[in-house]
Amino acid sequence: MSANVKKSFLQIHPDDNVLVALQDLPKGLVVEWNNQTITLQDDVHAKHKFFITERAVDQDVLMYGVLVGKATAFIPKGGLMTTDNVHHAAQDYAYRDVNYQWQAPDVSAFQNRTFNGYHRDNGEVGTANYWLFIPTVFCENRNLDVIKEALYNSLGYNVTDKYKQFAKDLLNAYQDGQAIDSFQVDSLSALNPVDNRVFKNVDGIKFLNHQGGCGGTRQDSAVLSNLLAAYADHPNVGGITILSLGCQHLQANDFLNDIKTRNPSFNKKVLIFEQQQSQSEDQMIKDAILKTFVGLTEINEMERSPAPLSKLCVGVKCGGSDGFSGISANPAVGYTSDLLVALGAKVLLAEFPELCGAEQNIVDRCVNKPIAEKFISLMRTYDAQAHAVGSGFHMNPSPGNIKDGLITDAIKSTGAAKKAGTSPVVDVLDYTEPATKPGLSLVCTPGNDVEATTGKAASGATLILFTTGLGTPTGNPVCPVIKVATNTSLATRMNDIIDIDTGAIIRGEKTIEEMGTEILEYCIKAASGEITPKAVLLNQDDFIPWKRGVSL
Repeated sequence: MSANVKKSFLQIHPDDNVLVALQDLPKGLVVEWNNQTITLQDDVHAKHKFFITERAVDQDVLMYGVLVGKATAFIPKGGLMTTDNVHHAAQDYAYRDVNYQWQAPDVSAFQNRTFNGYHRDNGEVGTANYWLFIPTVFCENRNLDVIKEALYNSLGYNVTDKYKQFAKDLLNAYQDGQAIDSFQVDSLSALNPVDNRVFKNVDGIKFLNHQGGCGGTRQDSAVLSNLLAAYADHPNVGGITILSLGCQHLQANDFLNDIKTRNPSFNKKVLIFEQQQSQSEDQMIKDAILKTFVGLTEINEMERSPAPLSKLCVGVKCGGSDGFSGISANPAVGYTSDLLVALGAKVLLAEFPELCGAEQNIVDRCVNKPIAEKFISLMRTYDAQAHAVGSGFHMNPSPGNIKDGLITDAIKSTGAAKKAGTSPVVDVLDYTEPATKPGLSLVCTPGNDVEATTGKAASGATLILFTTGLGTPTGNPVCPVIKVATNTSLATRMNDIIDIDTGAIIRGEKTIEEMGTEILEYCIKAASGEITPKAVLLNQDDFIPWKRGVSL
């Protein structure tokens, strides 16, 4: 059996010994490749890989031009790559004093462009204007929930009213004797949060519920304090309300000192309420609502005004990745990253467990030896901690990743690293360290979607580009998250959470450069408040502090 399989498979790098199926290919199909014929030995589903040449046990498997695995069994030419015949492997890495040369993309079309943001006194520019509620300890989470319900319902930030109405309609149908199992589920109304907001220049009221601040170790509370301080100092935050119990490890004064250490000129309005010093819980909650309301009227006086694109700080993240992630969405976002760096903006790449296999390329791109050595030290320490508890970076891929073609962590990671483009690495930041240098910085976080986005925002990201092949409803309280789909099927099926579709790259209808340019245009509109990303519309305010334990 033979067929014309043009655009049905792809070799990512000339050195690769596997091809990626761009559509489902049946067993027995004969494909023509570089003057040779390859007969498929298995059904190969879209996103999966088949071998150009046979592999003996322990022979290298190459993708993206690097080692991504070793054969664990004989694999015939045309055989399917699976977890049964390939296991994770990655080349070692070290500092090599490479004189890395970067060819920046042409940014003349964006050179004089601006976005409309919120200018802060320290010179930073936010893409949003939020009021932030911070508990110093988990004991205050319930009080935050009470305040959230009160303010969301009264000030127009509640996006769940349509679901409440649906539940009421369902109850009425049940009480009227209708058969509930045949109840018609109509499409819920579109979200229009801006239309309902009382304070038009306050993009949201956000709540950082967490499980820390006491118990655990004092070091845990210190790390949490630095994280919360980073959020208080974030360019997208206009004011802060702090709820404290009083007896916890993380004292309010220590938290305020951490803010001042981070930013000595910090001057945002901060309201502090300590429950053990209050007349009653009822009075404390009412006081917090009252004084926060006054604060909201004050930050509502702020208005957006033009800022150069160099004031953007964009995090790049992937989650629910698939076999197309490293081919479509990630390289497209990588081109956006290069455009931003060429314009003088900041770009943040995190997820250290998902850089396994891409380390040497990253080390070679570091602008000096100390930065490279800091990256190497953080990576090796993190991986050693994982091995110490019987795990390792090689165990990072999830069942969903594997099902959709990411057989080893090195395959997943080398594709994930494409989000960072090709620019030099100007800095390496440990968890909660702020990004201060224009260009590409690495941020040490887990691969876990929420822990990574939480850490990326702490380092100053004012937008996050989040690529996904399977669909992930992750957002962040203070940093708008833009979802970029790797394939059109996902973008169509989950259009309520996806903002951008890069499936045209897979179909050969658009180039990576064209798609990356479109993504930057979207970023400019989102940063200006002209477009609201779906994660923001849905109040997907995910926040998980990392305790510096093993998390992949």
